[in-house]
Amino acid sequence: MAEMGKKGALDWYFKSNLLVRILIGLIGGAIVGLIVGPGIDVIRPLGTLFIRLLQMIVVPLIIATLVVGAASISPARLGKIGIKIVAFYLLTSAFAVAIGLLVGNIIRPGAGMDLAGVTGQAREVTPPAVIDTLLNIVPTNPFAAIAAGQVLPIIFFAIVFGIALSYLQISNDERIKAAGNTLFQIFDAAAEIMYIVVRWILQYAPIGVFALIAVVFGTQGAQAFGPLGMVTLAVYIGIALHLFGVYGGLLAINKLSFTRFIAGAREAMITAFVSRSSGGTLPVTMRNAEEKLGINRTVYGFTLPLGATINMDGTAIYQGVCALFIAFAIGMPLALPQQLTIIITAVLASIGTAGVPGAGAIMLLLVLDSVGMPVQEGTPVALAYAMILGIDALLDMGRTGLNVTGDLVGTSLVAKSEKEIDLSKWKKG
Repeated sequence: MAEMGKKGALDWYFKSNLLVRILIGLIGGAIVGLIVGPGIDVIRPLGTLFIRLLQMIVVPLIIATLVVGAASISPARLGKIGIKIVAFYLLTSAFAVAIGLLVGNIIRPGAGMDLAGVTGQAREVTPPAVIDTLLNIVPTNPFAAIAAGQVLPIIFFAIVFGIALSYLQISNDERIKAAGNTLFQIFDAAAEIMYIVVRWILQYAPIGVFALIAVVFGTQGAQAFGPLGMVTLAVYIGIALHLFGVYGGLLAINKLSFTRFIAGAREAMITAFVSRSSGGTLPVTMRNAEEKLGINRTVYGFTLPLGATINMDGTAIYQGVCALFIAFAIGMPLALPQQLTIIITAVLASIGTAGVPGAGAIMLLLVLDSVGMPVQEGTPVALAYAMILGIDALLDMGRTGLNVTGDLVGTSLVAKSEKEIDLSKWKKG
């Protein structure tokens, strides 16, 4: 009994809501930093530890989750419906990142913060030409890319490997099929292990965020609050533009009522916004698809689970805005080739990382690394990243709501093109 009492000493910490704890860490760090001032720098190692833990998981997480994500899209099922919905998910994700970048360039969140002055580090990055960026996606040596932590080549190789693995799983040769299933199970287990490690690291996140934010506010003062508000505003403006402009436009082009869609999808949208989980909202999303939008189960049974895995339009907007915030905050605005790299990285990474706890924050690590702004201990990038992580719960509500909305929009459009939809559900009652 005494041993159980010892185990329960920190139950109040681990059983409380993680996102609430991170928010408390953000607020507490800001208050302590303002009170103590520059002397708070003594707790910097606590923040440095958090950054090192995040760096530790990036490469194994990319490989495991992307191989499983790509291998899970069975070529046997990737017929007309599969091709249409995958094209929709990837194209709208690319539009979403572009919208995030557009809004970010207009609002310029983080401009004038000069976080480079906090650490005394500033550096110039010479962006590669666009053609070089595209060619460098294909690694000449995948193992060298893994050792060097080169994100885009790792993503490309993992996706190609995963697609090839999916063909092994449907082979007519029982030996090859068994080998493919075994290898898939190994990567699937590795992905599950990484999910557990991510959860462990996130338990330390409130402490790491507290330390990193305290250092920022101890040096910057109260003026650091403004940029966080601008980031939140920019993300939600981007979400609104994508919802009404892209989704509304596509529905109108296909002669489907946007207002009827919102009425039918409203329950799933609200559930996603509140729960911040695309996977957790899936039963509600499926019920809305069939009962409210009249979509045949043969369509939504494939497109919606797939969307919960690879469709991340809201997260893509978040990537664009937050990458620009960090760039402006450290005094290193991103050139056009770097912004194009963000679009490519975010779209490719979305194939596997949707199932990861804290997927948006993990994807942001990949995006930053791909444009020469790796999150490393003691750097201004790490401080800016910690500021984003502190408000991640607020941003996550909007981006998850948009992710689920996109799943239903794509499913509606594919169902209409395949004549697998009851259009009477879309008429005004």
